Order: sequence, then structure tokens, then C-alpha cells
Amino acid sequence: MKLREIEYLFSLSLHELGETADRMNGVVTFSINKHINYTNICASKCPICAFQNENGYLKSVDEVVKEALEAVKLGAKELHIVGSHNPDIGIEYFEEIFNEISKKCDATIKALTATEIYYYAKKEGMSIREFLSRLKSAGLRILPGGGAEILSDRVRRIISPNKANSHQWLKVMKIAHELGIKSNATMLIGHVESLRDRAFHLYRLKKLQEKTNGFISFVLLVYHPKNTKLGGEKTDEIDILKTIAVSRIVLSNFKGIKAYWVMLGEKLTQVALNYGANDVDGTVMGERIAHSAGAMTPDYLDKERLIQLIRGAGKIPAERDAFFNILQYH
Repeated sequence: MKLREIEYLFSLSLHELGETADRMNGVVTFSINKHINYTNICASKCPICAFQNENGYLKSVDEVVKEALEAVKLGAKELHIVGSHNPDIGIEYFEEIFNEISKKCDATIKALTATEIYYYAKKEGMSIREFLSRLKSAGLRILPGGGAEILSDRVRRIISPNKANSHQWLKVMKIAHELGIKSNATMLIGHVESLRDRAFHLYRLKKLQEKTNGFISFVLLVYHPKNTKLGGEKTDEIDILKTIAVSRIVLSNFKGIKAYWVMLGEKLTQVALNYGANDVDGTVMGERIAHSAGAMTPDYLDKERLIQLIRGAGKIPAERDAFFNILQYH
């Protein structure tokens, strides 16, 4: 699919897009997962971020491991560990965490965005390949996909000027895929980007997937302006649904298109399941990044609530693992 064809999709009506995207989905999946935000102290200070805090926290290795193992006891099969660009830690911190978790449970470690990988590798004076290889040996299996924002450097110079640029984000993902580390991909909408920027973002993801087949799922993130320096207004529901539908049509080579209930809310998430989304992420125990920017959603949703939400959209619920292998239909 060419860039101009993706741009054209955004000009179609929500009804047209929804009909096309919904035909691609029947089963809707979820996981039992835990989010752990290990720190909120960040050197990058992005104007779009409400999570960063110079006087914030850094969890110890023991604290992170304890939190992970407690979640595993509650049924978590996927551990989503992300934070920020903290100048006081390095690779040994992550190696110790991943090694300890891997010794004590078989939950999948999905950790560190591509921008975190780029920041910490550069700080350590290591190549991306060496950094990722060491983390893989310690137990890292998937990169979560954050930090992509919009893969247009014109936009990134405004919203995240001190983070890895678009080429660097894609490079980290390419190397991870070459090493056998799968990943997700995200796109953050509703700040200063244009529809062409969104189309370009999706085009670049599709092209890399054609080369590596390393992406598992795509997550649409919605910019929440509360407590950010950039400010502004949250985009509307029609825009969100159209973008989810376009993403499903364009990223046909991705297993999953997530309706991330933490940012969308339960009602819009349910609607999105008829506009191309085929996954609701999971229980998402402990998420703090979106909530710090004003997400008015629960701290987590239990398994039964997720099943009810999916059935309410007329879809078949199925629990999956972190790699999108179905474990059980409901």
C-alpha cells in the first residue's frame, strides 16, 4: 500500500472504514498482564509527558521483582516494564531485574521502549545490538512499542525533541527483530500531527514489518493533555475510531490492533471492537503513565469484566499470551 493510498483512507467516512475493518476481525483477545513503571525521573522532559518528575521515584531491583512476582501469583502472564530516561541507572539494573524474574517465574518479560533502549545504550557507550543481546540473555522477550509517538521528525522536534528520532526508533526495532526479540508498535494521536503524519507513520511501520515480521500488535495511544507542558485538547471519538479502522486496514500484516481501554475508556473500547480493533490489551494492573495525564479509567479491569466487555460488542472473547497465541476461548 502506497502512502497516498493510506492518506486517502482518512478521507473516507467512519461507516465505510468501519465496515471494511470489522470484516477482518471475529475473535477479540485479552491478556492477564501487569504494568510496572520502574521510575518517573527523566532526562528528556518531553512537552507531551505528564509522567516525568525530577523529584520522582526510582524503584529498587527488589521492589520491581517483588511487584512482578506478586502479579504472577494473581495470574499475570505478561509483565510490561517501562519507565523513563533516568540518568542514574544503566544496563546492570535491568539485567538484574530480568534475571531475577526469569529465575522465579515463566511470565513473559515485555520491557523498555525503543527510546529507552536507545537512551540507555548511548549512555553506556554500547551498540544497540550489544545492549539488546545482553537484555535478551537476561530474559527480555518483547519490546512494548512505546516512544514511537509519530514517526515524523517534524512532529518529534515539537513533542519529544530530546528523545530518539524516528530513524533511531525504527533502527532499534529492526535490530531487536533481527535478534529474535518481538515487539509491539504504538502511535500517539491528537497533539500537533496532521493526518498525513499519521499516514506516514503507518506506512513506515508496514514497511518495516514486511522486512522483519517482528511486530506483534499495534496500539493506538490518545494524547491526554492534563499536566503536560504542551497542553491542548483531547481529540474526539470519531477521530479515534477512524484512526483505529485505518490502522487495521493498513497494518494487515500485524496480528493485533489494540483498543487500549486505559486511554479510551470502556465504552469507546467496546465500540472500537466493531471498527477494526481485535484486542483490548489486558487487565493492565498498575498503569501510571496515562493516569498521570488525566486518564479517568480504573486502576485495572479483571478478567470477567474484559470478557463481558468483548461479548457486549458481539465478539468472541479469548485469552492470549504475550505473543498473541490463544490460550482459551470464553
